[in-house]
Amino acid sequence: MNITSILELLSFPFLQRAFIVGALIAISSSFLGIFLVLRKYSMIGDGLAHVSFATVALALLLNTSPLIVSIFIVTGASLLILKLSEENRIGGDAAIALVASTSVALGVFISSLASGFNVDLFSYLFGSILIISKVDVILSVILSLIVIAVVLYFYHDLFSVTYDSDFAKVSGINTTRMNQVLAILTSITIVLGIRVVGTMLISSFIIFPTVIALKLQTGFKRSIALAVVISLFTVISGILVSIMFDFPTGATIVLMNALLFIIVSGYSAVTKRG
Repeated sequence: MNITSILELLSFPFLQRAFIVGALIAISSSFLGIFLVLRKYSMIGDGLAHVSFATVALALLLNTSPLIVSIFIVTGASLLILKLSEENRIGGDAAIALVASTSVALGVFISSLASGFNVDLFSYLFGSILIISKVDVILSVILSLIVIAVVLYFYHDLFSVTYDSDFAKVSGINTTRMNQVLAILTSITIVLGIRVVGTMLISSFIIFPTVIALKLQTGFKRSIALAVVISLFTVISGILVSIMFDFPTGATIVLMNALLFIIVSGYSAVTKRG
């Protein structure tokens, strides 16, 4: 496929919508990723991705918008995970596992009630640029701007909680509220990623760019900026490669991240030896 063919593809509205939504998810996930990874809280993304599987199945059964249904239920699930881990003292990983496994079971149960949307459900599991509508773009713009604005507004509090939760609490920061803010923002980003990357791959999309940026040891703020650049690059290149070779979009984006992670890890290893 030559450059002319690629430019012709870019003229299609569905591909333009994919790039817009993909870029917004890339920026949102990169802003959140560093707080989740450094707090060893990244697995909540995987847990909420499993919850989104159940919400998508429910939305398809009710013949309504998966994005609208998911945003409320996944947000509620994120707060439930926090409540279970903090009040019942069962640990964050156990709370995530409980909610995630229950959600997957519910999703399978709901999908068994109606066999007519199996193809649609598959596209939500692994992402499909063909299902992104104008309404999805508008909602993605609004929700992404909310995520970015909230992170910037609470940046110093989130930074303090990330590096030393006890000191942040002594300093007067409401750590419980910050945990809730982080969980809610993560749930929003997870729901946004359903369209392009899919429920089964979105958690890795949040983690990979941040881990790659941190490996380059550029400092906190620079790591966020670098994660944004990495995420945008893998989204744009992943979508283009998937279109050119007819690969699944979500999987291609994640594999681009994985490839970049391997390259950076090899570079870091060689640099340390030198």
